[in-house]
Amino acid sequence: MSRKTPVINQMAVGLLGFTSGLIISHILINKQKVSANRILENVRKAFLKEGPIEGSWVEMKQAPLQKFAIKTNVYYGGVTRYEDGNLIQYEFIADAKTGTIIDIYRL
Repeated sequence: MSRKTPVINQMAVGLLGFTSGLIISHILINKQKVSANRILENVRKAFLKEGPIEGSWVEMKQAPLQKFAIKTNVYYGGVTRYEDGNLIQYEFIADAKTGTIIDIYRL
């Protein structure tokens, strides 16, 4: 009986440590937000697949956005490039938490 107790204690401590690690990692991952620069880098890469760009920008401060019942914080940004000899501007709205592009439109 005395030999089983240390094994059970070790298993309990290991299980407790594993569970604590899962909970802490889940909390940290859910609180982590994508940086404005990372979002801009992803948008630039997507536009560069279609051709060169002249410039790009992103607002570093998050802004609240509500569409119907959905509320989130977003970054606004834009890309400028030449199309058929004309300078064309695009603006985008990206979710600050996930980095997902919510909308992109030509001006």
